[in-house]
Amino acid sequence: MQNQDKIINMFNEIAPTYDKANKILSFGIDASWRSSACDLVLKNFKSTLNIADVACGTGDMIKAWKSSAKKANLTIEKITGIDPSKEMLKVAKEKLPECEFIEAKADEMSLNSNTQDIVSISYGIRNVVARTQALREFNRVLKVGGYLVVLEFTKRDKNGLIAKIRDFYLHNILPAIGGFISKNKEAYEYLPRSIEGFLDSNEFCRELQDNGFEIVIVKGFSMDISTMFIAKKVKNL
Repeated sequence: MQNQDKIINMFNEIAPTYDKANKILSFGIDASWRSSACDLVLKNFKSTLNIADVACGTGDMIKAWKSSAKKANLTIEKITGIDPSKEMLKVAKEKLPECEFIEAKADEMSLNSNTQDIVSISYGIRNVVARTQALREFNRVLKVGGYLVVLEFTKRDKNGLIAKIRDFYLHNILPAIGGFISKNKEAYEYLPRSIEGFLDSNEFCRELQDNGFEIVIVKGFSMDISTMFIAKKVKNL
């Protein structure tokens, strides 16, 4: 599934059950991955912040930013959720009515240049067909010295017991459970295919560096099921 409109439509279809399915399928552990990423980045700031969360879905990463900022005693001047799925945004707006949301793709955000302190995208970059254009767009809207935070499922070495367990779960258990909850098994069969069609950590780091970013941290969570990338914008393109 490489047609961007088809991917967007898929997320429109599963939006009503997305939160329920995600909580069950991830055993709730994805919340800790998000919090860890937010906590690490916010240590670099002391003043008010502008944050853009791309592929924001139903708003879980926005909630993580707000919670981490409160713990760090930091003020978020503005946090903007951006997603091309109108149905996902509908759920996000119900959960976070105080936030601003924009229906837009990652590679064509309607934000001014050099205005954001942080851009985040969690479990969404592999779904962006025009990935290089999106990374350039992230560079454009970030201030020089600002941070890009990416959480993603990356390709990994297929050898080893952990890899085999992960693959079995992704290819067999996840589509069955996700399909049962959402009544859309095809959408949850897409997930393992999208991971296999993505990059490994080293390849993605090279893409970030090619688009004006300096790698600050790369960290695997839960036996490298999820990978966190924190990169700093070092130049305008």
